[in-house]
Amino acid sequence: MIVEHGCSIGGRRLAVAALVVILCTGAAYAQAPPPNMPAGLSNPVGIPDITNILPPASDARGVSSSLQILVLLTVLTLVPAILVMATAFPRIIVVLALLRQAMGTPQLPPGQVLLGLSLFMTALIMAPTWHKIQAEAVEPYLDNRLGQEAAFDITAGHLKDFMYRQIAQAGNYEDMYLFLEYAENREVQPEEEIDPADVPLTVMIPAFMLSELKTAFIMGFRIYLPFLVIDMVIATILLSMGMMMLPPVLISLPFKIILFVLADGWHLVVETLLFSFV
Repeated sequence: MIVEHGCSIGGRRLAVAALVVILCTGAAYAQAPPPNMPAGLSNPVGIPDITNILPPASDARGVSSSLQILVLLTVLTLVPAILVMATAFPRIIVVLALLRQAMGTPQLPPGQVLLGLSLFMTALIMAPTWHKIQAEAVEPYLDNRLGQEAAFDITAGHLKDFMYRQIAQAGNYEDMYLFLEYAENREVQPEEEIDPADVPLTVMIPAFMLSELKTAFIMGFRIYLPFLVIDMVIATILLSMGMMMLPPVLISLPFKIILFVLADGWHLVVETLLFSFV
Protein backbone atom coordinates (compact mmCIF):
# COMPACT_ATOMS: atom_id res chain seq x y z
CA MET A 1 0.00 0.00 0.00
CA ILE A 2 2.87 2.35 0.86
CA VAL A 3 4.52 1.58 -2.47
CA GLU A 4 1.30 2.16 -4.35
CA HIS A 5 0.72 5.42 -2.50
CA GLY A 6 4.24 6.60 -3.29
CA CYS A 7 3.82 5.67 -6.91
CA SER A 8 0.56 7.63 -7.11
CA ILE A 9 2.20 10.69 -5.56
CA GLY A 10 5.10 10.41 -7.95
CA GLY A 11 2.75 10.07 -10.91
CA ARG A 12 0.86 13.20 -9.90
CA ARG A 13 4.10 15.18 -9.54
CA LEU A 14 5.24 13.97 -12.96
CA ALA A 15 1.91 15.00 -14.53
CA VAL A 16 2.07 18.46 -12.93
CA ALA A 17 5.64 18.93 -14.13
CA ALA A 18 4.68 17.92 -17.68
CA LEU A 19 1.74 20.36 -17.64
CA VAL A 20 4.01 23.20 -16.51
CA VAL A 21 6.49 22.44 -19.29
CA ILE A 22 3.72 22.41 -21.92
CA LEU A 23 2.30 25.72 -20.71
CA CYS A 24 5.71 27.38 -20.66
CA THR A 25 6.49 26.10 -24.14
CA GLY A 26 3.15 27.33 -25.47
CA ALA A 27 3.62 30.76 -23.90
CA ALA A 28 7.10 31.05 -25.35
CA TYR A 29 5.82 30.04 -28.79
CA ALA A 30 2.97 32.53 -28.58
CA GLN A 31 5.33 35.33 -27.64
CA ALA A 32 7.83 34.50 -30.34
CA PRO A 33 7.04 36.31 -33.63
CA PRO A 34 6.74 34.31 -36.86
CA PRO A 35 9.95 34.02 -38.85
CA ASN A 36 8.63 36.18 -41.74
CA MET A 37 7.43 39.05 -39.53
CA PRO A 38 9.49 42.24 -39.72
CA ALA A 39 11.39 43.32 -36.64
CA GLY A 40 9.48 45.54 -34.22
CA LEU A 41 6.05 44.09 -35.04
CA SER A 42 4.06 41.70 -32.89
CA ASN A 43 1.20 39.62 -34.30
CA PRO A 44 0.93 36.43 -32.24
CA VAL A 45 -2.49 35.55 -33.70
CA GLY A 46 -1.27 35.77 -37.28
CA ILE A 47 -4.06 38.02 -38.63
CA PRO A 48 -3.42 38.76 -42.34
CA ASP A 49 -2.99 42.31 -43.60
CA ILE A 50 -5.62 43.16 -46.24
CA THR A 51 -4.72 46.81 -46.84
CA ASN A 52 -3.08 45.83 -50.12
CA ILE A 53 -6.18 43.90 -51.16
CA LEU A 54 -8.67 46.61 -50.12
CA PRO A 55 -6.93 49.95 -50.47
CA PRO A 56 -8.61 53.10 -49.09
CA ALA A 57 -10.84 55.06 -51.45
CA SER A 58 -8.88 57.91 -52.98
CA ASP A 59 -11.41 59.33 -55.47
CA ALA A 60 -15.12 60.03 -55.76
CA ARG A 61 -15.84 56.75 -57.55
CA GLY A 62 -14.19 54.72 -54.80
CA VAL A 63 -16.08 56.58 -52.09
CA SER A 64 -19.35 56.07 -53.97
CA SER A 65 -18.72 52.34 -54.30
CA SER A 66 -17.88 52.04 -50.61
CA LEU A 67 -21.04 53.92 -49.63
CA GLN A 68 -23.14 51.73 -51.92
CA ILE A 69 -21.74 48.61 -50.27
CA LEU A 70 -22.45 50.11 -46.85
CA VAL A 71 -26.03 50.93 -47.81
CA LEU A 72 -26.51 47.47 -49.32
CA LEU A 73 -25.29 45.75 -46.15
CA THR A 74 -27.58 47.97 -44.07
CA VAL A 75 -30.57 47.09 -46.25
CA LEU A 76 -29.73 43.39 -46.04
CA THR A 77 -29.89 43.54 -42.25
CA LEU A 78 -33.38 45.07 -42.49
CA VAL A 79 -34.69 42.64 -45.12
CA PRO A 80 -36.27 40.19 -42.62
CA ALA A 81 -38.12 43.00 -40.84
CA ILE A 82 -39.27 44.55 -44.13
CA LEU A 83 -40.37 41.13 -45.38
CA VAL A 84 -42.47 40.52 -42.28
CA MET A 85 -43.96 44.00 -41.97
CA ALA A 86 -44.58 45.43 -45.43
CA THR A 87 -45.24 42.48 -47.76
CA ALA A 88 -47.72 39.66 -48.27
CA PHE A 89 -45.73 37.34 -46.00
CA PRO A 90 -47.74 37.75 -42.73
CA ARG A 91 -51.08 36.73 -44.24
CA ILE A 92 -49.61 33.72 -46.04
CA ILE A 93 -47.65 32.27 -43.13
CA VAL A 94 -50.53 32.75 -40.65
CA VAL A 95 -53.06 31.03 -42.95
CA LEU A 96 -50.73 28.11 -43.63
CA ALA A 97 -50.00 27.73 -39.92
CA LEU A 98 -53.73 27.71 -39.11
CA LEU A 99 -54.28 25.14 -41.86
CA ARG A 100 -51.68 22.88 -40.28
CA GLN A 101 -53.37 23.20 -36.90
CA ALA A 102 -56.81 22.51 -38.39
CA MET A 103 -55.60 19.28 -39.97
CA GLY A 104 -54.38 18.07 -36.59
CA THR A 105 -50.75 17.73 -37.68
CA PRO A 106 -48.89 20.47 -35.77
CA GLN A 107 -45.50 19.17 -36.95
CA LEU A 108 -46.37 18.38 -40.57
CA PRO A 109 -45.62 19.97 -42.95
CA PRO A 110 -42.41 21.12 -41.22
CA GLY A 111 -41.99 24.79 -40.45
CA GLN A 112 -39.18 25.08 -43.01
CA VAL A 113 -41.51 23.87 -45.76
CA LEU A 114 -44.24 26.36 -44.86
CA LEU A 115 -41.66 29.13 -44.57
CA GLY A 116 -40.17 28.33 -47.97
CA LEU A 117 -43.59 28.18 -49.62
CA SER A 118 -44.54 31.48 -48.00
CA LEU A 119 -41.33 33.13 -49.21
CA PHE A 120 -41.82 32.01 -52.83
CA MET A 121 -45.46 33.09 -52.81
CA THR A 122 -44.44 36.45 -51.32
CA ALA A 123 -41.85 36.93 -54.06
CA LEU A 124 -44.47 36.14 -56.71
CA ILE A 125 -47.07 38.50 -55.23
CA MET A 126 -44.63 41.34 -54.62
CA ALA A 127 -42.90 41.03 -58.02
CA PRO A 128 -44.84 43.90 -59.69
CA THR A 129 -44.08 46.24 -56.78
CA TRP A 130 -40.43 45.23 -56.72
CA HIS A 131 -40.11 45.74 -60.48
CA LYS A 132 -41.42 49.29 -60.08
CA ILE A 133 -38.96 49.95 -57.25
CA GLN A 134 -36.12 48.51 -59.33
CA ALA A 135 -36.95 50.61 -62.38
CA GLU A 136 -37.79 53.90 -60.65
CA ALA A 137 -35.54 53.91 -57.58
CA VAL A 138 -32.74 51.36 -57.53
CA GLU A 139 -31.40 51.68 -61.08
CA PRO A 140 -31.48 55.53 -61.16
CA TYR A 141 -29.75 55.59 -57.77
CA LEU A 142 -27.00 53.20 -58.90
CA ASP A 143 -26.52 55.28 -62.07
CA ASN A 144 -26.14 58.46 -59.96
CA ARG A 145 -29.28 59.92 -61.51
CA LEU A 146 -31.17 59.96 -58.24
CA GLY A 147 -30.27 60.85 -54.70
CA GLN A 148 -30.50 58.50 -51.77
CA GLU A 149 -33.38 60.37 -50.14
CA ALA A 150 -35.38 60.50 -53.37
CA ALA A 151 -34.81 56.79 -53.97
CA PHE A 152 -36.02 56.01 -50.47
CA ASP A 153 -39.14 58.15 -50.96
CA ILE A 154 -40.00 56.37 -54.23
CA THR A 155 -39.48 52.95 -52.61
CA ALA A 156 -41.62 53.91 -49.62
CA GLY A 157 -44.31 55.27 -51.95
CA HIS A 158 -44.67 51.98 -53.85
CA LEU A 159 -44.74 49.97 -50.63
CA LYS A 160 -47.39 52.29 -49.18
CA ASP A 161 -49.50 51.92 -52.34
CA PHE A 162 -49.40 48.14 -51.98
CA MET A 163 -50.26 48.24 -48.27
CA TYR A 164 -53.06 50.78 -48.78
CA ARG A 165 -54.64 48.61 -51.51
CA GLN A 166 -54.79 45.66 -49.14
CA ILE A 167 -56.25 47.77 -46.35
CA ALA A 168 -58.88 49.20 -48.70
CA GLN A 169 -59.69 45.79 -50.17
CA ALA A 170 -60.33 44.37 -46.69
CA GLY A 171 -62.17 47.53 -45.59
CA ASN A 172 -60.02 47.87 -42.47
CA TYR A 173 -59.75 51.65 -42.55
CA GLU A 174 -60.30 51.85 -38.80
CA ASP A 175 -56.86 50.36 -38.23
CA MET A 176 -55.24 53.17 -40.19
CA TYR A 177 -57.44 55.75 -38.45
CA LEU A 178 -56.30 54.38 -35.09
CA PHE A 179 -52.60 54.90 -35.71
CA LEU A 180 -53.15 58.14 -37.62
CA GLU A 181 -55.12 59.64 -34.74
CA TYR A 182 -52.41 58.63 -32.29
CA ALA A 183 -49.58 59.95 -34.49
CA GLU A 184 -51.22 63.30 -35.30
CA ASN A 185 -53.02 63.68 -31.96
CA ARG A 186 -56.36 64.46 -33.61
CA GLU A 187 -59.58 62.69 -34.45
CA VAL A 188 -59.86 61.42 -38.03
CA GLN A 189 -63.35 61.35 -39.52
CA PRO A 190 -64.33 58.31 -41.64
CA GLU A 191 -65.41 60.54 -44.54
CA GLU A 192 -62.07 62.35 -44.58
CA GLU A 193 -60.06 61.82 -47.76
CA ILE A 194 -56.67 60.29 -46.97
CA ASP A 195 -53.88 60.22 -49.54
CA PRO A 196 -51.58 57.21 -49.03
CA ALA A 197 -48.59 59.39 -49.97
CA ASP A 198 -49.31 61.63 -46.98
CA VAL A 199 -49.45 58.73 -44.51
CA PRO A 200 -46.04 58.05 -42.92
CA LEU A 201 -44.60 54.55 -42.82
CA THR A 202 -44.83 54.56 -39.02
CA VAL A 203 -48.62 54.68 -39.46
CA MET A 204 -49.09 52.62 -42.61
CA ILE A 205 -46.99 49.60 -41.58
CA PRO A 206 -48.70 48.81 -38.23
CA ALA A 207 -52.12 49.47 -39.79
CA PHE A 208 -51.26 47.08 -42.62
CA MET A 209 -50.08 44.42 -40.17
CA LEU A 210 -53.30 44.63 -38.15
CA SER A 211 -55.35 44.41 -41.33
CA GLU A 212 -53.35 41.39 -42.53
CA LEU A 213 -53.74 39.58 -39.21
CA LYS A 214 -57.49 40.17 -39.24
CA THR A 215 -57.80 38.93 -42.84
CA ALA A 216 -55.59 35.91 -42.15
CA PHE A 217 -57.63 34.83 -39.13
CA ILE A 218 -60.87 35.15 -41.09
CA MET A 219 -59.45 32.92 -43.82
CA GLY A 220 -58.15 30.51 -41.20
CA PHE A 221 -61.60 30.29 -39.60
CA ARG A 222 -63.15 29.34 -42.93
CA ILE A 223 -60.49 26.67 -43.43
CA TYR A 224 -61.10 25.34 -39.91
CA LEU A 225 -64.86 24.73 -40.44
CA PRO A 226 -64.79 21.53 -42.58
CA PHE A 227 -62.14 19.93 -40.36
CA LEU A 228 -64.18 20.87 -37.27
CA VAL A 229 -67.26 19.20 -38.77
CA ILE A 230 -65.27 15.99 -39.34
CA ASP A 231 -64.02 16.02 -35.74
CA MET A 232 -67.55 16.51 -34.42
CA VAL A 233 -68.98 13.69 -36.58
CA ILE A 234 -66.25 11.26 -35.54
CA ALA A 235 -66.63 12.22 -31.87
CA THR A 236 -70.41 11.66 -32.06
CA ILE A 237 -69.99 8.25 -33.67
CA LEU A 238 -67.42 7.13 -31.11
CA LEU A 239 -69.62 8.37 -28.24
CA SER A 240 -72.65 6.49 -29.59
CA MET A 241 -70.55 3.31 -29.83
CA GLY A 242 -69.41 3.70 -26.24
CA MET A 243 -65.76 4.18 -27.20
CA MET A 244 -65.23 7.15 -24.92
CA MET A 245 -61.59 6.31 -24.13
CA LEU A 246 -60.52 6.44 -27.78
CA PRO A 247 -59.37 9.97 -28.81
CA PRO A 248 -61.53 11.24 -31.71
CA VAL A 249 -58.54 13.04 -33.23
CA LEU A 250 -56.79 9.69 -33.74
CA ILE A 251 -59.68 8.44 -35.89
CA SER A 252 -60.53 11.69 -37.66
CA LEU A 253 -56.96 12.45 -38.80
CA PRO A 254 -56.92 9.95 -41.72
CA PHE A 255 -60.35 11.15 -42.85
CA LYS A 256 -59.24 14.79 -42.77
CA ILE A 257 -56.09 14.00 -44.73
CA ILE A 258 -57.90 12.00 -47.42
CA LEU A 259 -60.62 14.66 -47.70
CA PHE A 260 -58.00 17.37 -48.06
CA VAL A 261 -56.14 15.40 -50.73
CA LEU A 262 -59.25 14.50 -52.71
CA ALA A 263 -60.40 18.13 -52.69
CA ASP A 264 -56.92 19.23 -53.83
CA GLY A 265 -56.75 21.38 -50.72
CA TRP A 266 -53.23 22.72 -51.16
CA HIS A 267 -54.10 24.04 -54.61
CA LEU A 268 -57.30 25.66 -53.34
CA VAL A 269 -55.61 27.29 -50.34
CA VAL A 270 -52.68 28.62 -52.37
CA GLU A 271 -55.02 29.86 -55.12
CA THR A 272 -57.18 31.65 -52.57
CA LEU A 273 -54.14 33.29 -51.00
CA LEU A 274 -52.72 34.42 -54.34
CA PHE A 275 -55.96 35.93 -55.62
CA SER A 276 -56.71 37.57 -52.28
CA PHE A 277 -53.96 40.10 -53.12
CA VAL A 278 -55.29 41.00 -56.58
